[in-house]
Amino acid sequence: MADLVVIGFPNEAKADEGNDSYRPVFSGNQDRTHESRMDKSTRPLSALVFAFALWAVMPPSIAAASTASDTVRELYQTLLYNMQNGPSVGQRGRVARLAPVVPRVFDIPYMTQLAIGPTWVTLPEPQRRQVLQAFERYITAVYAERFDKYSGERLEVIGEQPTSHGTMVNTQIVKASGEPVTLNYLMVNGSGGPQIGDVYLNGTISELAARRADFSSTLRTQGVPGLIAALNNKALTLAPALSGSSSGR
Repeated sequence: MADLVVIGFPNEAKADEGNDSYRPVFSGNQDRTHESRMDKSTRPLSALVFAFALWAVMPPSIAAASTASDTVRELYQTLLYNMQNGPSVGQRGRVARLAPVVPRVFDIPYMTQLAIGPTWVTLPEPQRRQVLQAFERYITAVYAERFDKYSGERLEVIGEQPTSHGTMVNTQIVKASGEPVTLNYLMVNGSGGPQIGDVYLNGTISELAARRADFSSTLRTQGVPGLIAALNNKALTLAPALSGSSSGR
């Protein structure tokens, strides 16, 4: 069954009232001190508080997603929020919501290197950082512009399967009319765990291959500085709210 992505928190787990590990037991020796009973009764609560505090300070890459499908779900939750709240948050709000998520769910260095090709190994480190920042801004702008309003669409994660290049996560976006659009995500092992390395429209059309064709043409005619300028200009055209912002890398 398809896993429908929804916005919100999962229902809190309820303690089993028949399980004594969730409550103090007062039967038996009635001579226990009040302090002892209170200490035992508060142990589960203390453990829960400690566990929550530990989760809260985990790095986002650990706390947010643990499997390939979870990574795509995190992206879809963000996109669905932007779609449902598009008019109220505006473009700036959509960009702000996506900005921290994009580098977490996409393997930007992997995608950039493949899109640029052999030229990458010849670039000095400062120029590599500029290309990475420009590509990240471009990806953020694309998704902020594409997913800006909601008409009853459903973003569904169907499942995942191993391939020779990584895990493929199969999904579909179901339009309000009921027509499904297949989007598959090739997942690679990035610095933060499973991350998106490529997107396939209708299961076969590689987004990264299309970008590489565009980049190759620009690199031949304008060089790396021209590519960086082109990416930044495209990002600002799609999402002017990115003006003056930085990726934080």
